Amino acid sequence: MSIFIEGMVLGLSLAFLFGFGPAFFALIQTGIHRGFWQGALLAFGIVLNDAFVVTLSLLGVAQVFGNTENYSLLGIVGGAILIVFGFVTYKKKTSTEETDKSEITNSPHPLSYIAKGFLLNVANPFVWLFWIGISVGILARFSSNTNNMILFFVGTLSVVFATDLAKTFLASQLKKFVNDKFLILVNKIAGLALVGFGVYLIVRAVFLMS
Repeated sequence: MSIFIEGMVLGLSLAFLFGFGPAFFALIQTGIHRGFWQGALLAFGIVLNDAFVVTLSLLGVAQVFGNTENYSLLGIVGGAILIVFGFVTYKKKTSTEETDKSEITNSPHPLSYIAKGFLLNVANPFVWLFWIGISVGILARFSSNTNNMILFFVGTLSVVFATDLAKTFLASQLKKFVNDKFLILVNKIAGLALVGFGVYLIVRAVFLMS
């Protein structure tokens, strides 16, 4: 099996095992409210952060976040960010008419979607822990062969990005069949999910510190 294919297999595993975290709900909500292209920008921000974490891990930052105290601090900060995102999402009121108009007259800057995707992912310490673990294993396997490591992670991140695009596309297609009540329900579910993840991260971090 080629190194690139091995990376793709890992990407599929990541999509199924960790595909329903905070980023998932953000992708679904953005796809329904704003459409595919805005959701694609959010997905790009997410995979950009994955690449960022992988790069830092390979450069040796894994030793920093391997420390329990630092990991706990990241969990508290990340949890707080998710709670803020969740609260804003939960309180957001919208309608199908407003959504259609906002896409034309009041659509946020494209960079804001990329930034949100990046922050949502960077706020989740499980993402850091996962990529650090994978990076350590890949470093041990390929040693100083940089080309093989790059090829492996390109395969992994390509599949992660493709699956996120698929989620966004499916969500954007649902927009044709939804009403105002459904949009509000999506906001509330996504908001509660983000708050729930945030609280869990903070509680877990405090538990690790005790």
